[in-house]
Amino acid sequence: MKTNGQNGEGEPLLYEEVAARIGGMIRNGTYRPGERIPSIRALCRQLRISANTVMESYARLENSGLIEARPQSGFYVCSRLAEPAVLQEPLEKWKDFTPNPATIGDASLEVMCAIANPSLVPLGSGIPNCDLLPGNKLNRMLSSESRRFSLQSIAYPPAQGHKLLRTQIARRSLDSGCPLGPDDIVITSGCVEATNLALQSVCSPGDTVAIGSPVYPTFLKSIQWMGLKVLEIPSTSQGMNLDVLDYAIRHNKISACITIANFNNPLGSLMPDNRKRELVSLLTKHDIPLIEDDVYGDLAYSSSRPVSTKAFDENGLVLYCSSFSKTLAPGYRVGWIAPGRFREKVLRLKMLLNIATTSPTQLAIAEFLTNGGYDHHLRKIRRIYARQTALVRDMVLHHFPLGTQVSRPEGGYILWVELPEGYDAFKLYEAALRVGIAIAPGTIFTLCERYKNCFRLNAALWSERIEQALVTLGGLAK
Repeated sequence: MKTNGQNGEGEPLLYEEVAARIGGMIRNGTYRPGERIPSIRALCRQLRISANTVMESYARLENSGLIEARPQSGFYVCSRLAEPAVLQEPLEKWKDFTPNPATIGDASLEVMCAIANPSLVPLGSGIPNCDLLPGNKLNRMLSSESRRFSLQSIAYPPAQGHKLLRTQIARRSLDSGCPLGPDDIVITSGCVEATNLALQSVCSPGDTVAIGSPVYPTFLKSIQWMGLKVLEIPSTSQGMNLDVLDYAIRHNKISACITIANFNNPLGSLMPDNRKRELVSLLTKHDIPLIEDDVYGDLAYSSSRPVSTKAFDENGLVLYCSSFSKTLAPGYRVGWIAPGRFREKVLRLKMLLNIATTSPTQLAIAEFLTNGGYDHHLRKIRRIYARQTALVRDMVLHHFPLGTQVSRPEGGYILWVELPEGYDAFKLYEAALRVGIAIAPGTIFTLCERYKNCFRLNAALWSERIEQALVTLGGLAK
């Protein structure tokens, strides 16, 4: 180990070497979360270096979120290791912007195909773990309900959807803070159709849509297909930055805003209730519709699910979208929209595009909500996802380069990983692909030059194969 002032040009300084050594010992489990690391005096004696060097090293580790100082006690490994200081760039960097046409490049399409390829380890996908879903029970109900409602199951259903299902969804709407009636709801073929109907109901080609960034790629595909423009609004661990949104509204003509307020994809973040209220208030002031995707809301790790932004909507401006794809059956393609004042327009578009959503799957979901133990099922998968998300997070912090940061979601199963500056997540994606692993690099979540050192991980899936893939990925990143 070099002494201070003797490092050659381009070589690491001594305090960087010390920080890397202690950080490595934290990563490999020598020092576990909550444990005390050597004092400044002890490390000075052990390594025969100055107190200033140790202090500089520990400051670096503190800034990386690996250790914390406790008054009169010393330095300890953070009990919950660092999450990204996600996207907290100076607001000035976001104020000089104009809406962009939604154009998805070939590289992004290639990534989307790769993360859906069943022959690859799907570390970057957004799919739930189907082994945890009540497939056998649902399929029995699909069969029994098709017999019980033999005519309804083969006839065209109402465009708005079967009332049995709409009633069950309405009864559950109290949990999300927005009591709805069956007539407030339109059944859709998944949440993607719900958000597409919402966009088409409030926007025309050439209009601008404000959306939290990083952006769920399916939104970008929909916006591109509709000929709309995108205005990316930076997000933090507490959701969309409302100061920037306010600035954007005052300097641009915005026709709609899209948010995933509860367990955002890809950030995993949860917007606090007071910020949800502020978001709705800001948009209402300017008469801008808000499209909310709440597909992860039922997957809160706590005993109660968070409320939706719709809970604060007094003017019918929130078009609330969700589905059962993440909690029950992605293949059934059953979702819904509560479109507020845009109900009639959404209904007309639904009839025009595909008449109605398939009857048998609607009836099976309705029966499961009535008699299938949906709440018991949710409690089970919430516990599993909470455990697996913590496990994947710890593995990333253990096996990836010093300074890697990971989000700390309170629900869902999506993690956002931020490598240290200078790392290229797309190159990591390419290297991983060569060994049969697919991740989702940060560049597919934006139309701007951002998130180059970031990527999305899926913690829903767990097996020895997944565990080994994470270790391999960490090795490729170093």
